[in-house]
Amino acid sequence: MVTGVDLVRHQIEIAAGSPLALAQDDLSMRGHAIECRIYAEDPEQNFMPSPGAVTFLQEPSGPGIRNDCGVYSGVEVPMEYDPIISKLVVHAETREASIQRMVRALETYTILGVKTPISFLLDVLESQPFADGATYTDFIDTHFADWAPNSADLDLAALAWVADAMAPGSQRTTTTVGQVKHTGPWQSLANWRL
Repeated sequence: MVTGVDLVRHQIEIAAGSPLALAQDDLSMRGHAIECRIYAEDPEQNFMPSPGAVTFLQEPSGPGIRNDCGVYSGVEVPMEYDPIISKLVVHAETREASIQRMVRALETYTILGVKTPISFLLDVLESQPFADGATYTDFIDTHFADWAPNSADLDLAALAWVADAMAPGSQRTTTTVGQVKHTGPWQSLANWRL
């Protein structure tokens, strides 16, 4: 996002035999980007996978936000594959603005049915050591060894979702895995494995 160039597209074109279309001098960096990888994993259990059905998904969106997501409400996140849900990337003019944009994006990212590190990532982004740029290989062990989510916020979010789903005239519908009409990669790949 900081170069404004789709590097993956260029990689695919080169792999298909096209010549490299850019020189190093054609690229310039603008602003700051932050990526958070959202997995079906439990940060309270040493980031162990949290397989299961995604019962509800609401992705963040807006200027400077890109979410490369491969799941949807109703999809089953299996134990046999990498439990990544998405790569959430934000871009802004400064590091501080990027942090704030990522915080807002994570606060609007709702995934129910599997555990995710979203609340952990929010706590990391809002910590003073992260703001100071003091991130080293022992960052989590040093600053978040005893981390636990704020359960009051989690309970409140779950109650709000249930109340909205049960409200008269609610537009929200719940979907179980068996009711999903479209297929995702897990259904279409059948027993094929890498």
